[in-house]
Amino acid sequence: MATQPRAAGLRGWLMDPSPASTWQARAQRGYLGWVGFRANPIAMAGFVIVAALLLAAAFAPWITSSDGLAPNLGARLLPPSSEHWLGTDQLGRDIFDRIIWGSRITLYIVILVSIIVAPIGLAVGTIAGYAGGWVDAVLMRIVDIFLAFPRLILALAFVAALGAGIENAVLAIALTTWSPYARIARAEVLTIRKSDFIVAAEAQGASTFRIIRRHVVPLCLASVIVRLTLDMAGIILTAAGLGFLGLGAQPPLPEWGAMISTGRQFLLDQWWVPTAPGAAIFLVSLGFCLLGDGLRDILDPKSAAK
Repeated sequence: MATQPRAAGLRGWLMDPSPASTWQARAQRGYLGWVGFRANPIAMAGFVIVAALLLAAAFAPWITSSDGLAPNLGARLLPPSSEHWLGTDQLGRDIFDRIIWGSRITLYIVILVSIIVAPIGLAVGTIAGYAGGWVDAVLMRIVDIFLAFPRLILALAFVAALGAGIENAVLAIALTTWSPYARIARAEVLTIRKSDFIVAAEAQGASTFRIIRRHVVPLCLASVIVRLTLDMAGIILTAAGLGFLGLGAQPPLPEWGAMISTGRQFLLDQWWVPTAPGAAIFLVSLGFCLLGDGLRDILDPKSAAK
């Protein structure tokens, strides 16, 4: 029987029906996932928004004409124009420049919170689900305590105790955000802890730590990543809420929530002062929600099967 000729080039390597190595198989899975993601226009819209945020933060010195901090009282409260695309604020600072520089603060908060909450949630959830018994009961009651309080109210309490500032805001948001990830990880572990490959690893003498690290955690990552991407909008809104109340980034830093707080008194006459940072928060939050929805369709096999 004649064999089908294989396509040459990178695409042929990625579409080869018989991968020659584990690396090639993983590359093929990633490529097929990207193809499916690219076919989803809503997910691509979210990807474009998030990519634009990353590029704006990375190239802020070249995009803006100032650092967004120095006042210019001779140009205060100017409306949007060709010189100032989004107008100026009450101190004459260019609002477009401040939003671009503020994207760095937003990403700083989102990245730090993600680095903290994902490992904590994974560790607590996988240990509780795999160990069971009194360990599961104790850890899940701790999770229930954190879930019982509204996130913003609990974050306000932590920031009030720790003091205002970006770092304390990050810590407060992380302390109020990790619990849903523990729930998700525990639910995933409960579905697989009696699987044949887990029983086989136990029969071969593998330690509990090795089983959790090598076999359990990788199977929980997809759900946690999807939840984390969807939750980034909530992280941004919580950070903006703390900034609005004066408990997050302190003036003159161009944090979007603080910009809305200082500009709300000009809402009727100089509407662009609070509206521009509010629109930035809305657009970025929407982008993360759309991106998370697309990642769920790719990483969740139940969604992909529909």
